[in-house]
Amino acid sequence: MDANIVKRNELLAQTVIKGLQSRNMSGYYAASKEEALQIALSLIPEGSTATMGGGMSVIEIGLVKALKEGNYNFIDRNEAPDKQAAMLQAYGADVYLASSNAITQDGVLVNIDGNANRVSAIAYGPKKVVLIVGMNKVCNDVDGAMKRARNVAAPINAQRFGLSTPCSKTGACMNCKSPDTICSQFLITRFSKPADRIHVILVNDNLGF
Repeated sequence: MDANIVKRNELLAQTVIKGLQSRNMSGYYAASKEEALQIALSLIPEGSTATMGGGMSVIEIGLVKALKEGNYNFIDRNEAPDKQAAMLQAYGADVYLASSNAITQDGVLVNIDGNANRVSAIAYGPKKVVLIVGMNKVCNDVDGAMKRARNVAAPINAQRFGLSTPCSKTGACMNCKSPDTICSQFLITRFSKPADRIHVILVNDNLGF
């Protein structure tokens, strides 16, 4: 990565981290995916029960692999005989892992969801939430973050899951009411209660969608 981009990301990340701190959330900056993995593992005590939503960023830094191979109780909904039951276990988990569709420069998280299992777990339930967020997801403000979530993340995820939505065909949000829509629920997290429940690891890389 170009040295100027790296420097910009370092400086911007510090602004975002200050914003997160002002909102009762904890922020961290990782210069690489490898560093992000080490920070994430430092936040997850051995023996913890951990699970996740569908965040590609969590997989991309190697966190899922590390949890499966380590001394952790990792609930993988994709391998569970009852996927719905596995997802419900998230609300009582020690740690919930995900990414964020977008984050503002002053630390507001913006997420959209089709079934609400991910946004509901971010909002309430698990004792700790650890979000892996590439610097490609930082936006100027909530309006920009919402546009990113709807016009970048949603169409790509709809295509990834093979859904028949207008955005999967046009590449942009059509504000649809399709039965396959993945924009059923919108979550804007501007403050965390209790304090330091949500931990955001900003990664100097393009992660997820």
